Amino acid sequence: MIKINSLTKRFGEHVAVDNLSFDVQPGEVLGFLGPNGAGKSTTMKMLTGFLTPDGGTASVCGFDIQTQILQAQQQMGYLPEGAPCYGDMRVRRFLEFIAEVRGLGGSARRSAVDRAIEQVELQGVLDQSIETLSKGFKRRVGLAQAILHDPAVLILDEPTDGLDPNQKHQVRNLIKQLASGSNKIVVISTHILEEVSAVCTRAVVIAHGKLLADGTPDELEARSRYHQAVTVALQQPVDGSPLLALPGVLEVETQRDGRLLTVLAKPGEVIFPAVGEFARTHQWPVQELSVERGRLDEVFRTLTEKAA
Repeated sequence: MIKINSLTKRFGEHVAVDNLSFDVQPGEVLGFLGPNGAGKSTTMKMLTGFLTPDGGTASVCGFDIQTQILQAQQQMGYLPEGAPCYGDMRVRRFLEFIAEVRGLGGSARRSAVDRAIEQVELQGVLDQSIETLSKGFKRRVGLAQAILHDPAVLILDEPTDGLDPNQKHQVRNLIKQLASGSNKIVVISTHILEEVSAVCTRAVVIAHGKLLADGTPDELEARSRYHQAVTVALQQPVDGSPLLALPGVLEVETQRDGRLLTVLAKPGEVIFPAVGEFARTHQWPVQELSVERGRLDEVFRTLTEKAA
């Protein structure tokens, strides 16, 4: 549904997006990751028609973003960074206006507005002007206008920015519901890595406008040095160095003065049974024993620091 091929954008001498290529398939929730200045927002602005590429091609639902931009935009809902809205308009009137722009009228318009209001829980602020809303509510109004016309492709730039933990949970559940059991696409640009693990089926990492990694969250976490690491929480301190003699153990990290051990596995090794048996036979005062899937933040730092 989304095809990006060698997409490039320059601002003077600065190359913001550099020969970027990837596809997004129906039903995917794609996390679009990168440090500040990586080219994420620029890519999204090209995909939605707000910027013209300097090179390469892209299409949405088969419509070219340069030669068929209106048809492509009809397929998309877009929440830009900062959620710009008309501040002097009241919330309901703003959503009705967006519905009109989208070509909805009569009962279809009322139904679309009511559905969006319910999905992002705006009932309590409908008669307030947008400029008087908190940052979190402004973000929710921006999300409501993006989903108003039930788009096939939803592009969200930092969708939970400014939301409190409860609101973040609500928006993440909404994203899951929008993508669940459908052929829709959701693309999320975010700095919040836990969001990727929570809602995304796939993640793309870029830096300096170039593709660095592409895979499921599990696949990216498996690239972490903490993949299959065993964490041992203890009631009293112990010396973890004897664990280094176990087959498959790479390293032992010690925190809390020996009351928390992180035992790293060599690539491809599963060490949980051996570590658990060692702790049992040596009668360690274990409070908790767990296996790590890997740390996405560590993979992110490793990839982007290498690209710096």
